Amino acid sequence: MDQIDFKELDKYIEESFLEDVGPGDFTSEATIPKENRDKARLIVKDDGVICGVDIAKYIFEKVDPTATFEQLIADGSEVKYGDIAFTVELNSRSLLKAERLVLNTMQRLSGISTLSNRFAFEVEDFPVKILDTRKTTPRLRFLEKYAVRNGGCYNYRYGLYDWIMIKDNHIDACGSVGQAIKNVHQFFEDNNMKLGITVEVRNLVELHEVLEVGGITRIMLDNFELAIMEEAVHTINGAYEVEASGNVTLDTVRNIAKTGVDFISSGALTHSAGQLDLSLKVIKD
Repeated sequence: MDQIDFKELDKYIEESFLEDVGPGDFTSEATIPKENRDKARLIVKDDGVICGVDIAKYIFEKVDPTATFEQLIADGSEVKYGDIAFTVELNSRSLLKAERLVLNTMQRLSGISTLSNRFAFEVEDFPVKILDTRKTTPRLRFLEKYAVRNGGCYNYRYGLYDWIMIKDNHIDACGSVGQAIKNVHQFFEDNNMKLGITVEVRNLVELHEVLEVGGITRIMLDNFELAIMEEAVHTINGAYEVEASGNVTLDTVRNIAKTGVDFISSGALTHSAGQLDLSLKVIKD
């Protein structure tokens, strides 16, 4: 699994079982003999991009180390209605204990991968990267960002600590965009730190102020009209990386890419993604 934090994954699984299983799956314990084993298959019931097959394998092996897992479709693959992503054979009670966690996780992640793939497809002939944001489900960021990568887009900062992003509220709170940049460099000096710096600008006046001050990594053009965005890209002229944000949808992303920006960030990759319909069914002879 590409860059998955297994400590985070173990914690996610543990907390999910605490929420869902609690003191026990009493229905399964009451109806199914303890030593029963069954085989099941993951059936795709929608068209999209699959994500979470490797995570499903990890979960099943957690609940039953004797589980045998056969992957039939790899993460990141396009799937259609009726496809079988994997089969798994394990203890019946363990299968039913893990079923909902596997489905909930895979459906959510596959929805994000599917939407990310559609965004990537819209701009595949442009030298631009589509970035996610921090608009993720609390405690699921590590998985949702994995799903974004799985769908062909890219991760931006993981949190508030790994990249400086000076936004409108920071600028308004400290007085000006130029002062905000100067404050960041003083903070770096005082704390012996160095991080990438993105500055959000709302108009060409702020853009020129940023260019005058300098010392940043990337300029984010927030909610610019296309013609003004193109002018801004021309004005920056390669001095800094350029990112577009605001009103980024599947309908608008291609025209935004045409302006020449290097990056396009969109919270929609995670906050507006639906779910891919999946079903886990026991195979009966």
